[in-house]
Amino acid sequence: MSASRIQLFDALRGVAIGLMAGYHFCFDLNYYSFTHFNFNQDPFWLGFRALILSLFLGLVGISLILATEGDLNPRRYLRRLGWLAAGAILVSLSSRMLFPDSWIFFGVLHFILVASILGLAFLRFYWVNLITGSLLILAGLTLQHPIFEQPWLQWVGLMTHKPITEDYVPLLPWFGVVLLGMFLGKLFLRSNWNSRLSAWHSNRASARLLTLAGRHSLLVYIVHQPVLMGILWIALTLSQIIH
Repeated sequence: MSASRIQLFDALRGVAIGLMAGYHFCFDLNYYSFTHFNFNQDPFWLGFRALILSLFLGLVGISLILATEGDLNPRRYLRRLGWLAAGAILVSLSSRMLFPDSWIFFGVLHFILVASILGLAFLRFYWVNLITGSLLILAGLTLQHPIFEQPWLQWVGLMTHKPITEDYVPLLPWFGVVLLGMFLGKLFLRSNWNSRLSAWHSNRASARLLTLAGRHSLLVYIVHQPVLMGILWIALTLSQIIH
């Protein structure tokens, strides 16, 4: 959202999308059997993924607050939802072709779409977001029930086991992270260092690159996987030809 165009947050979003691309590159190496990482059980990869999602989704909450500081722009908001919906559908369709038995039915884009709608109900809250967000995270990490294993409820979370899918970002506990981000967004607006951080600007090439990626994070997210998989496919094909 254009109202959140503060270089600091764009750069942080760029860091998040860069880390996500790095994670996906390692995943693609596994897909083509260049490596044998255990993404589902290795504490390092589980923790790395949680870190990336926490940073990315926390910034979703911050951006929602900054973008609606004056007033919600319905046209801009609905346009953003439209792009998110299109991206989520594209991810589902492409994953269905690549991974028919573990296609993505509720990944990060699906979650951000739903969270962006639910977040509107929490825009005017401050401490409530901190408390509710913390409770939702706690609930998502500790509560389980077989009823949530039904296909039409799996997007909520609280399952006794992870569903068979390549990317799963359920409402719980991750909406709690968005609410914490919304709390931090309010804190930022009310703080004494708001103007200083808003005015922060760097002309370093690395900062400009991260800022650019952060401003176009949805496009980068959609494009980076086909590019990475294409490069690795070419590398695999050439290695087979050489040998």
